[in-house]
Amino acid sequence: MTMPKRSLLKIILLGDSGYVYQKFKQQYKSTIGADFVTKEVQIDDDELVTLQIWDTAGQERFQSLGVAFYRGADCCILVYDVNVRKSFETLQIWHQEFLKQVDPANPETFPFVLIGNKVDVDGGNSRAVSEKTARDWCIMKGNIPYFETSAKEDYNVEDAFLNAAKTALANDPVNIWQLDEDMPSHCDLQRIPESISGTDQHRGGCAC
Repeated sequence: MTMPKRSLLKIILLGDSGYVYQKFKQQYKSTIGADFVTKEVQIDDDELVTLQIWDTAGQERFQSLGVAFYRGADCCILVYDVNVRKSFETLQIWHQEFLKQVDPANPETFPFVLIGNKVDVDGGNSRAVSEKTARDWCIMKGNIPYFETSAKEDYNVEDAFLNAAKTALANDPVNIWQLDEDMPSHCDLQRIPESISGTDQHRGGCAC
C-alpha cells in the first residue's frame, strides 16, 4: 500500500479578530512572540498536509515583527469579526502589510483566504458586515475564497483551513516542503494534540 505524501505549509493569520486562540487551546510560544499551532489536514486520499498556523490574535504589535514573522508564508488568512465594522475596514491594511513584508513574485496571485468569524453571536442580530459586502471585497482582491465561521461553535472552521491548504498547494506545489527526508534537519518539531483531520499523528515545523 502506497504511503500518502506529506507536506508542510506555513499559514499566516492576520486581522483584528483573534481566531486560532478561540478554536485551539494548545499553543506554542515562539521566540519572536507570535503564537503558532500545527494542524493536520487530509487532501484527497493521497496527501497529508501539516499546517503551521501563525496567529497574531489581533495584536497590532505583530505588524512590527516584519520579515521574521512573514518569511516563508505559503498562504495568508485574513480574519475579521462580522459584528465589528472596524475589523472589516482594517482588512485593507493587513492585506497591504502582508504583501509589503512578503513581497511575492506575483502579488496578484498569492493565495489569500478571508474569514468572517463569530457569526454565532446573538443569533446574527449583532452583525455589522453583510456577507455580500465581504464577498464584494473578495472579488476586488482577485476573487479570493471567503468563509463565514464560528470558532466557538466549530462551524466551517475545517473547511476554511482545508481550502487554504488546497489554495497554497495549487499556487506553488513545487516549493512545498515534504515531511520526510527533505525536511530541513534544523527544524524544531513540536507535538501538539488534536488535528483537524482527526488523525493521531501531529507534527510542527520550523519557523524558517
